[in-house]
Amino acid sequence: MLIVANWKAYVDSKEKAKKLYAAAKRLTPRADIVLAMPLPYLGLFGGATGAVALGAQDVSVTTGGAQTGEVTAAVLGDIGARYVIVGHSERRAQGETDIEILEKVRRALAHKLTPILCIGESERDEEARYLGVVRGQLAAVFGELSQKERLSLVVAYEPVWAIGKTAAESIMPSDLGEMVLYIRKVLGEYLPGKSALEVPILYGGSAEPENARGLAGGSGVDGFLVGHASVDPVIFTALVKAVS
Repeated sequence: MLIVANWKAYVDSKEKAKKLYAAAKRLTPRADIVLAMPLPYLGLFGGATGAVALGAQDVSVTTGGAQTGEVTAAVLGDIGARYVIVGHSERRAQGETDIEILEKVRRALAHKLTPILCIGESERDEEARYLGVVRGQLAAVFGELSQKERLSLVVAYEPVWAIGKTAAESIMPSDLGEMVLYIRKVLGEYLPGKSALEVPILYGGSAEPENARGLAGGSGVDGFLVGHASVDPVIFTALVKAVS
């Protein structure tokens, strides 16, 4: 089970960052843990060794040079990042395009970073047009990569309509299971045979200890992309224990 903790901008002190990192280290026998943290904290933990993997929350489309404020994939790799979140719904909401997301994926892959490609619909409709949204987001990236590159990605399904909801209001395991099957079907158009099964699929909607076990056991997901719940050591520990 792969658990990616997206700290977003919730963590604003070294003390809290160190506390969360220590909690994650204690959980690594139960699951593969990735901490996607703000850039300065990547520098803080970049020299550490152990089972906790470090991730960035975004990456620049640029390769370097006169680009004030940009953080390149080369820099992320140099300070110890192994993963990078790309195409998160919050970045898409700010206008990030499929073309930019593809370029970020390519930059990440060029520097041996594993892209966590976020996809998902804003809302669901009775005509199931939302499936076309998911298909389009996958096609925009997987359709432009080589077979080897495609197998280097992690896909995180984050339905925007479910983010921020309580466990009771979030997606049901059966609905998530249907979406996982659909994503696998689309991936099968770009990966031959059973190789589509090798791409991990995470759930990035609202996940709490109360619903995570059901989602993990009844949907076929390979892990979770956890937001706000990942910055509370008690809640995050309970969630990881629930799904491992």
